[in-house]
Amino acid sequence: MAKLYLVPTPIGNLEDMTLRGIRVLKEVSLILAEDTRKTGLLLKHFGITNTMQSHHMHNEHQTAALIARRISAGESVALVTDAGTPGISDPGFLLVRTCVEQDIEVECLPGATAFVPALVNSGLPCDRFFFEGFLPHKKGRQTRLAFLATIPHTLVLYESPFRLVKTLQQLSEVLGNRKACVSRELSKMFEENRRAPLNDLAQHYTEHPPKGEIVIVVGEKPAEASENNSSQ
Repeated sequence: MAKLYLVPTPIGNLEDMTLRGIRVLKEVSLILAEDTRKTGLLLKHFGITNTMQSHHMHNEHQTAALIARRISAGESVALVTDAGTPGISDPGFLLVRTCVEQDIEVECLPGATAFVPALVNSGLPCDRFFFEGFLPHKKGRQTRLAFLATIPHTLVLYESPFRLVKTLQQLSEVLGNRKACVSRELSKMFEENRRAPLNDLAQHYTEHPPKGEIVIVVGEKPAEASENNSSQ
C-alpha cells in the first residue's frame, strides 16, 4: 500500500544507516531530499538509484499537497533530510500533517538523531527532559530563554558553532551557571563531549572556536530554585 516513509539518515557515521532504511529507499517510487546533492552521495554509497526530488524548508509549503496527491494515486514516497530523523529541527512536519489530514498512511523508521546520544552521554538526568531545538536568532530569543528558565528538567538545544559561545553565555545569565555538556561531531572521528558548568564551557569555546554540528544539554534546575519559584 502506498504511504509516506520517514527515513532517518546518519548524522556522521555511514554505518549508522539501518538495513531497513536502505531497503525502503530502494523500493519507494520517489525520495524527497533536503539537499539532493548531499543525499545523492549517501544513495551512491549504498547503491540506490531511485529518483530524487528536492523538499526543504523553502518549498515544503508548496510541495506538500502535490506529494500527498502522488501518494494517494498509488506511489510510495520516502522523505530524508541531510542528517538525522525528518521533522526534528528539519523539514517533515508539514508533509506529515498534510498526509495525516488526508488519511494517508505515514510510517517513521527508527534511526539516527543527534539529541538522544548527546542527552544520554551527558551524564545529566535524562528521565525527563525538554527539547528546545534551535533558539530564535533574534526576535523572541529572550522570551524563549526566560521560558526555559521555568522548566525544571534537563534542557536540550541545537546550536551552530558560530553562535555557541553567545548561547552558552546567555543560558548562564538567564538560567544560572548550571552543569552542562556540549556534544559536537557526534558519531564522527573527532566526536567531543565536554562536560562543565555553562560559564566554563563558554570560556573554553571562546579560546577554542568549535566546528561541526552541536548539541547543548543543560542540567535540571537546582532543587532550591524550583522550590523558591513554586512558593512565589
